[in-house]
Amino acid sequence: MTSHDTIMEQMGVAYNEVKSLRSKVQKVDKTLAKDSLKLIGLARSKTNHVKLVDKLKLMSTVLQTQPTLQLLLSSSDYVAALELISSTQEVLSKELAGVTSLRHLPSQLKEMSKLIDKMLSNEFERYAAADLHRPLDANGGVLEQERLISLVAGLLRQNHLQFLETYKQEAVTAAQTLLKQLLIEHLADVEDDMEHCLTGSGEVAPTMDAAHWLKVLALASDALGKLVQRVKAVHNVIKETADTSAGLRSTTSLRDTENFLTLEDHNRVEVKLKDLLISICDYCHERLASLVSTQSDKQTITATQVTELSTIVDNFTELCEKICGRQSAALRAAFKIQAGNYVNKFHSQRKNKLTMLLDAERWKVADVPQEIQILVDKLALGNTIRSLPSSPSNENSDEKKPSPALKIGAQDYTTVGTVLILIQLVCEYCVCAHNLQLLAPIVGRNLTELLRTFNSRSCQLVLGAGALKTAGLKTITTTNLALTSRSLQMVLWMIPHIRAHFNALTSDPLNGFDAIERDIGHHIQQLETKVLSIMNSLLGDQLNEWDAKPPVPSKAFRNVSRHLTKLHEAVSPVLPEEQGEDFFEGRKLRRAMDVCVCLVGAGGRVVEGIATLSRHHREKEKRRREGGCGWPGKVPRSPAAQRKKEEKADRKVTDIYEVIHKNLKSRLREQLIKMNIQNNGGPQHGVVTTEIIFYLETMKTLKVLPEKYLSDKAMDDIWMR
Repeated sequence: MTSHDTIMEQMGVAYNEVKSLRSKVQKVDKTLAKDSLKLIGLARSKTNHVKLVDKLKLMSTVLQTQPTLQLLLSSSDYVAALELISSTQEVLSKELAGVTSLRHLPSQLKEMSKLIDKMLSNEFERYAAADLHRPLDANGGVLEQERLISLVAGLLRQNHLQFLETYKQEAVTAAQTLLKQLLIEHLADVEDDMEHCLTGSGEVAPTMDAAHWLKVLALASDALGKLVQRVKAVHNVIKETADTSAGLRSTTSLRDTENFLTLEDHNRVEVKLKDLLISICDYCHERLASLVSTQSDKQTITATQVTELSTIVDNFTELCEKICGRQSAALRAAFKIQAGNYVNKFHSQRKNKLTMLLDAERWKVADVPQEIQILVDKLALGNTIRSLPSSPSNENSDEKKPSPALKIGAQDYTTVGTVLILIQLVCEYCVCAHNLQLLAPIVGRNLTELLRTFNSRSCQLVLGAGALKTAGLKTITTTNLALTSRSLQMVLWMIPHIRAHFNALTSDPLNGFDAIERDIGHHIQQLETKVLSIMNSLLGDQLNEWDAKPPVPSKAFRNVSRHLTKLHEAVSPVLPEEQGEDFFEGRKLRRAMDVCVCLVGAGGRVVEGIATLSRHHREKEKRRREGGCGWPGKVPRSPAAQRKKEEKADRKVTDIYEVIHKNLKSRLREQLIKMNIQNNGGPQHGVVTTEIIFYLETMKTLKVLPEKYLSDKAMDDIWMR
């Protein structure tokens, strides 16, 4: 029991101590922990209440989205409206997810976005129609630029690039309507009995005359040019808006933060914009080309009208090339066809005219009108032939009397009337090529054909004696031969200047002029060969009949003197005192003539000599082709060197007599050998010496040989065995 009491006593003490401790702990909890923890709870409650208020404000703002959208759309701020829809959808999906009262708002915003898409497309279509179909004489700037920027920015924001195709189609429609209305207005002026059928593309049946057709074409090109410029202005605004939307440039029209276009999409927009310009320019070219093609070949078109057509085509082509950066081929191709028809007709008329003039030509010296001299002076100076001089007026007729020959530098060219007309025709070709530079290569080839016709036909008429039938000549005289040669020399002089004129107009090679130069040069050589062969035949016949016995001078040598005098009378008024080596080929021709004459016997066998001369020139031409011109390895002469070569005269008229003199000596030597007459002072030697003195006196009288050929010692080589 004693232990039990002790335990009870100890438990009572412990109870009292625990009670005291708990009382103390309650006092500490009340004074130190409970109040502090209450402050923490109050702070957390405050934070939750703030979040709740923010959510309620956000919900209130979201609920104001639709009225705000209506306000933005009324002010055409499509980009801001679309940004608002996008941001609201993001808020609903993240911050207000699960709010039951807002569960229908996302679908409503999606429908609103589709509605804005449709509004943008319709508004842009209406804008494109209003812009492209307004009068062309109106303000050339962009119609309602701020509205256009807003529409384009909205469409780019939605990544709907189809609007560019819409604008392209509207531009095509505007071009069709423009052409159709223009043709209707101007065809109303045509006579009532002419019926026209307009198609949907604004084309017209080919029933207009050339003047009316050209007027309509000029108006159409001007109208389409303005339309293309209008499209270019809109293109620039769209490109600037796209650059700003991609952050590539800053502008006051759009806020810098609205860089919603990616670089990939921006590149796509640029490609479509470039395609827009190219497509519109190509379409306008095609429509104008169809108008150009309506001109019938049966309707006459003048050179002035072709030039005007060329100007219209060039101006419109340059405008479109400047706008789209690329050439369109349709209009130039159509113009090339029309101009080609004109050029072919132009060439055919002049070729026929030249043929008729040649057939009627009597190969006599013709006076040179002043306007022909002016044309030749322009060619000599290297001036581009842009127009033909007008005929002299009556007031200045005394000052502009025709001259007997063409004057080129220090030389006079005596020619026939057909060559004077040919000079005018050549200049007409030069003017045609200048006015129609696109067809300059064709005009150049036609001109080479004209020159080839002149050369070949004159060869048939003179060397072939065709003029005996066509012009009624009784015979082809040495005067005719010399005059033909001089006329061809005049044509040959023109060719380098003509080539320079065409080289300035086109980069296409015109090799036909080289062939013409060769043909004319060969023709001139044939004419000179003919003159010399006639003389050698005449003189050879006289020497064959000559006998070294009195009386002296013998009849044969008197006939030789008479032939030489007649030749001088025939060629001296025609051939100049000096001739360029281009016409006579210098000493090479002389050596060939020597061969020619040495082969001429009593029967006048000149065929072998001509063949030798032809072979000589064929070999020379082969070397010219291999090396350039003239000798192996020689490069072609420049125009300056050509002029210097022409001015440096190397061959005189007396060279013809030098050839005759040299070959007469050779023929006389053969005759002396045949007659066995020697330089021994005998009677026959005296007769020969007297004949030679008579011959040399004739040459001195004619003044056609240098002094070195007229001395007594100059004839000593006839006695050489």
